[in-house]
Amino acid sequence: MVRELTHFIGGQHVAGASGNFGDVFDPNLGQVQARVPLASKAEVEAVIANAEAAQPVWAAFNPQKRARVLMKFLTLVQDEMDSLAALLSSEHGKTIADAKGDIQRGLEVIEFAVGAPHLLKGEYTESAGTGIDVYSIRQPLGVVAGITPFNFPAMIPLWKAGPALATGNAFVLKPSERDPSVPLRLAELFLEAGLPPGVFNVVNGDKVAVDALLHDPRIKAVGFVGSTPIAQYIYETATANGKRAQCFGGAKNHAIVMPDADLDDVADQLIGAGYGSAGERCMAISVAVPVGEETADRLLAKLTERVHKLNIGRSDDPGTDYGPLVGKDGVDRVNNYVQIGIDEGAELVIDGRGVTVPGGEDGYFVGATLFDKVTPEMRIYKEEIFGPVLSVVRAKDYEEGLRLANEHEYGNGVAIFTRDGDTARDFAARVQVGMVGINVPIPVPIAYYTFGGWKRSGFGDLNQHGPDSFRFYTKTKTVTQRWPSGMKELGPVGRSAGSTPNAFVIPTMD
Repeated sequence: MVRELTHFIGGQHVAGASGNFGDVFDPNLGQVQARVPLASKAEVEAVIANAEAAQPVWAAFNPQKRARVLMKFLTLVQDEMDSLAALLSSEHGKTIADAKGDIQRGLEVIEFAVGAPHLLKGEYTESAGTGIDVYSIRQPLGVVAGITPFNFPAMIPLWKAGPALATGNAFVLKPSERDPSVPLRLAELFLEAGLPPGVFNVVNGDKVAVDALLHDPRIKAVGFVGSTPIAQYIYETATANGKRAQCFGGAKNHAIVMPDADLDDVADQLIGAGYGSAGERCMAISVAVPVGEETADRLLAKLTERVHKLNIGRSDDPGTDYGPLVGKDGVDRVNNYVQIGIDEGAELVIDGRGVTVPGGEDGYFVGATLFDKVTPEMRIYKEEIFGPVLSVVRAKDYEEGLRLANEHEYGNGVAIFTRDGDTARDFAARVQVGMVGINVPIPVPIAYYTFGGWKRSGFGDLNQHGPDSFRFYTKTKTVTQRWPSGMKELGPVGRSAGSTPNAFVIPTMD
């Protein structure tokens, strides 16, 4: 039976009114399991109006009280971890274990946001001038929006919503229409945790809904994660309309493998980083760069052995290493890139096309693909494939490996594997990439540091989670106040009889 999904507006489920719907598939079976409404411009405007009306009530909560709501939400989600993970897996296709990780990494940012009472503290200077004190305060922007991707349907909405809510904003989430059920359930749990109705809203939709959010002046800030062309479009459109924007796009993450590295450990790490979640991660390692021919030959042998042992299966099978891609378009894209790689002259070591999974014959499965002798001129090196494809690019020395990462147009994540501290330190200092791993293949920072890529992987000055998120979702007000001791002797209007105040004189700080 096909489920009918809704929007979540003002603390309740609201049926779509546009008449337009999208299909939500079960990627294990290749079958439609639900229909999601695609909002019209008028529906989005109604959501924003609802959020705008609710926001002042929430902003009036003191930071500690807002933090208590987030703490209650943490408990509710943990209690439902199993059912949420199963729901997420059924729409996205990642394994149950991976789905739990998706949710948990989102909760870690909620845990960080619980520190709002401390993180919202301003600065204070006593006696900056004679009788003058100066202080700053952080205040919410108002109504803010998050436009989030299919590949992390719990984590990234929570990355956006946690700091936005903790700072007193109302939040409008436009999740991916491919897997919207978990965001809808999270909205219910926020309400149950004590969030006032209308402070967290979910509006489903496509480009119509996105453009409505980008052009409405009541939306003060927009956060986005997705492909680079869309990230750039959203950033440029949002900022042209006077909004703050943090937009994160594509990636081509390199792993530089030095000759002194533990190659068994490296191979194990690359299998998880390259093929986990079917490669549908912006922080996936898609390029391995062994330094030296001997290193390359040894690493390739170890990778080949491990890739052949990978179990590609249904996402609800506990023995599965990774499940299906989210949609048929993803399968077609990956298969097309594999053929492009062959045509461009890369050496196809393992071909993952044409995999059949028992019980999922019509599902969206692609086997693990491994290329060797890929060069920087090839499209499979330059472009993001977003699937289970790992390319080996051989570098003659360390400087060439570093240059490959530095010269690529994307700068999301990078890793180096080495036992040499001096090499690692030099690499961390010189590499032009936003997030760096040293013997860590997927260097996603912990929640109290910031997440963000460089170059064409990121648009905007402030990153996701960490202290940057509190800066992004607040505006700073600086107050200069003067209480000279003689004021108590002045008249009711604050000046002595016969005095003429000069409004054009700025008090000096001396």
